Amino acid sequence: MHHTTHTQRVILVDDSDNDNFFHDIALRKCGFGGEIRIYDKGEDALAFLLQDGVSVPTLMFMDINMAGMGGFELARALDEQLKPGVPLQLHMLTSSSWSVDKATCDSIGRIQSYLVKPLTQETAAALIDLC
Repeated sequence: MHHTTHTQRVILVDDSDNDNFFHDIALRKCGFGGEIRIYDKGEDALAFLLQDGVSVPTLMFMDINMAGMGGFELARALDEQLKPGVPLQLHMLTSSSWSVDKATCDSIGRIQSYLVKPLTQETAAALIDLC
């Protein structure tokens, strides 16, 4: 059963090209060989996931503060619009360590964790192994 649920796709949603670049490298260095999709707008990630229906086990890292749809709005939209039980893990990946942001994170059921940038190889490997 484990082989059907391991992460096959990682989505990075961040409006910082530098962060996306370094996080992409961290994912590859930790040994992730699946698909990596990068979006600089929450709206684009939402449109892709709704169209795709989360066809493969997917892990998504989202920044909180982005122009347009931020990470919290994206998580809520996915919570409301995706079918229950789809193989999607959401993780906030942000430079904010504000406790109010952590509390907001905790209030959105689909968000599994709150991580402060940067994403390290060790963290990436641990999260991918969880799937």
